[in-house]
Amino acid sequence: MKVDLTVRDYLDRAANVYGERIGVVDEPDQPAASLGELTYARIAELARGQAAALDALGIGRGERVAMVSQNAARMLISFFGVSGWGRVFVPINFRLSPAEIAYIVEHSGASLLLVDPELDEALSSVAARRRMVIGADTDAELFGMDLDADPEPWEPDEDATATINYTSGTTARPKGVQMTHRNLWINAMGFGWHAGVNDRDVYLHTLPMFHCNGWGMPYAVSGMGVRQVVLRKIDGAEILRRIEAQGVTLLCAAPAVVAAVLDAAADWDGPIPGAGTTRIVVAGAPPPTRTIERVETELGWEFIQIYGLTETAPVLTMNRGREEWDDLPSDERAQLLSRAGAPVVGVKVRVDGQGEVLARGNMVLEGYWEQPEATADAIVDGWFHTGDGGTIDDSYLTISDRKKDVIISGGENVSSIEVEDALFSHPAVSEVCVIGVPDEKWGETVKALVVVTSDVTEQELIDHCRERLAHYKCPTSVEFRDELARTATGKLQKFKLRAPYWEGRDRQVN
Repeated sequence: MKVDLTVRDYLDRAANVYGERIGVVDEPDQPAASLGELTYARIAELARGQAAALDALGIGRGERVAMVSQNAARMLISFFGVSGWGRVFVPINFRLSPAEIAYIVEHSGASLLLVDPELDEALSSVAARRRMVIGADTDAELFGMDLDADPEPWEPDEDATATINYTSGTTARPKGVQMTHRNLWINAMGFGWHAGVNDRDVYLHTLPMFHCNGWGMPYAVSGMGVRQVVLRKIDGAEILRRIEAQGVTLLCAAPAVVAAVLDAAADWDGPIPGAGTTRIVVAGAPPPTRTIERVETELGWEFIQIYGLTETAPVLTMNRGREEWDDLPSDERAQLLSRAGAPVVGVKVRVDGQGEVLARGNMVLEGYWEQPEATADAIVDGWFHTGDGGTIDDSYLTISDRKKDVIISGGENVSSIEVEDALFSHPAVSEVCVIGVPDEKWGETVKALVVVTSDVTEQELIDHCRERLAHYKCPTSVEFRDELARTATGKLQKFKLRAPYWEGRDRQVN
């Protein structure tokens, strides 16, 4: 027997098995009225109501519903209420500029745009067929509270697109990653199993939900009846307070968030919350070995590392402490944990002759939305090309270099080509090369090497970029050069330009 897998399976189980349990504790401090504590039965009711409301709005199966919001219970519900009845959810990075968001809304063909109240004014120029600001004034319409109707039936189809997640890559424009129900279902199951998610856990949403659908954790933890605590804005001390107040046992984060927590812990009065009970899953860039050691010794938390991409739902490998490592000195254990990890169940990973990491499995994207050529370039002979360089020893993957022009800063992808385009639009700039350089807090930061034809200051060029791009994509430093290293054919030699900043490091990613 074959029964199609859909993301709604996870919420259905939560409502059936843990219906009266508190499923979500919404962020109390937000511009939209907080939804407070919601049971899984109530979450399922709101998701069904949202599906019925979309019916009433005339948004059909397969149509796209985009949402720009910081973490919120309304967004969490939408992962099920939109996708669970055959529509496509498009969560958008709220840090992007209005022009970047407008491109995604237009490119995805979104029929409905949901906007966080805090972003409403800034995004006033971004339009869709229907636009709605989320909050108390629109809850009844968005969640069908005034409708006395069930959603129209949807015949489950695991190969249908459930979400489109836009990611910066090797092109100036972001690409829409199509994730099917099967992709998301299997990622959530594998992630949850390897991370040991269970019904005694309390999960803190520190990771932005728009980012790879919160790495799939909204599905994985819902299926196990986990209480989910929504955090809207990152603050190291607030993370520690929520862990203490809510009894948090599990969270996911980029290395920059880990650094913020470690800084806050240094000034924390009393025992560190979560010591001995909390595990933290880290990805986005390989964290320094010393950071891993500090998480386990200073915080007393279990450190888990994963590796993956938006295109792989995202988990390809996981590195979690093994019994054989329990008695090792903390620095040796941290060294072992600094690797990207071993493939999760159902995933195959190998390194080709050029040193690029290739992957295959049920988590790999269906394709790039409306970009068949990009899909064909990424998936060749049944293997997905990650664009990352690496090595495999004793079945454990280590990421050593980034083959594609992508910088990862604070866990967010930055296309160097996109930043170069912005700098080239300044009349004083004649040549430019954008690279990632090591940074203790962000892993990497964006650095621009420029050749100019007239007087311009570093700050003027940074401000020029900030007028055109999300701030996290903009250079934090600009270095003026007389010329840039090029090949005989005139191609920039980025590896030579990057090398001095990475000298003395074992790998060219941070």
